[in-house]
Amino acid sequence: MTVEVGTQAPEFSLRNQHGEQITLAEFRGEKNVVLLFYPFAFTGVCTGELGALRDALPTFVNDDVQLLAVSNDSPFSLRVFAEQEDFTFPLLSDFWPHGEVSRAYGVFDEEKGCAVRGTFVIDKSGVVRWTVVNGLPDARDLGDYAEALAAL
Repeated sequence: MTVEVGTQAPEFSLRNQHGEQITLAEFRGEKNVVLLFYPFAFTGVCTGELGALRDALPTFVNDDVQLLAVSNDSPFSLRVFAEQEDFTFPLLSDFWPHGEVSRAYGVFDEEKGCAVRGTFVIDKSGVVRWTVVNGLPDARDLGDYAEALAAL
């Protein structure tokens, strides 16, 4: 079951593309978080979505907001992906235990072995304030994220 609006966001600790441990708790009281799950690096829709976020980065990474993008790829794959696409925001690896955080947020597709396209806007107190979940082939509209952030 997908994490619902108004509930506390599940805590996590994942490695980014540089091998650094990133936790949700480190942003509590400091920044709102846009937590974006995507299926796999190097795929067309995922690259397009993350590229659109990169191109609008000041909206999603600033003094008040932090973007965290999560896939089930290894940190090594994510590093090459980030370098190739010039992604400077954290790409987090939910590789092992495989899909543990994706499952906690209710966006892991057991049949496909990857996360579907789920996005959660989490406020500074750690409460989910907005969410959207799309199937694997369906890109999300980043304008919706910006609207959700503006409403906080």
